[in-house]
Amino acid sequence: MPRFGLTIDICPRALPFCMIGMSEAGYGFWVDVPAVVSLPLAFMMTFRVNFRRWRHQRS
Repeated sequence: MPRFGLTIDICPRALPFCMIGMSEAGYGFWVDVPAVVSLPLAFMMTFRVNFRRWRHQRS
């Protein structure tokens, strides 16, 4: 019977993108933008997130 799964890989990006993401979060807090808006954007700029679906045959 096949088994289905989902793998989520989170790894940091290169240094310039990390600095841009951190500055995005800092600027959002500085101008009083809600965290709901600024933090997801900063997270996606700072980290690379990969989603993989897989199917494995059990033997």
